[in-house]
Amino acid sequence: MAREQGEKVVATNRRARHLYTIEKTYEAGIALMGTEVKSLREGHANLSDGYAFIDRGEAWLDQVNIPQYSQGTWTNHAAKRQRKLLLHKEEIAKLGQKVAVGGYTLVPLRLYFSNGRAKVEIGLAKGKTEYDKRHTLRERQDKREADRAMRLRNRMGE
Repeated sequence: MAREQGEKVVATNRRARHLYTIEKTYEAGIALMGTEVKSLREGHANLSDGYAFIDRGEAWLDQVNIPQYSQGTWTNHAAKRQRKLLLHKEEIAKLGQKVAVGGYTLVPLRLYFSNGRAKVEIGLAKGKTEYDKRHTLRERQDKREADRAMRLRNRMGE
């Protein structure tokens, strides 16, 4: 069987971009069991409740729901278990310092396959206030209205 090439996105966490300001993103591998990989290849995953944390020099991903593989037997995995993230020691130390200082958290943004290997994009994030959330929504709505007006204007000119 030929190895997969390119990138295949399994799940994205759109809610995280609404609730947090993402300052920097990191790509990390994930230590998974066989049935978890098969379930991901079918496109089943939910990142909305997930978060990452640093514990004793190791990075962990928690509360990410990867449902059980439909054709798995007694070897099936627990859906919401802690999964180890594979990062360089320097990256883990840097992230640990930022999170320990306070105000920062690690959130999963995307779960995908890159050249056949499961990866997760985690973001170093700072929580948004209600004002920031409304401001972001207002900017997005204004941009959408401006684009719509430009399209209408271009159609009228034809």
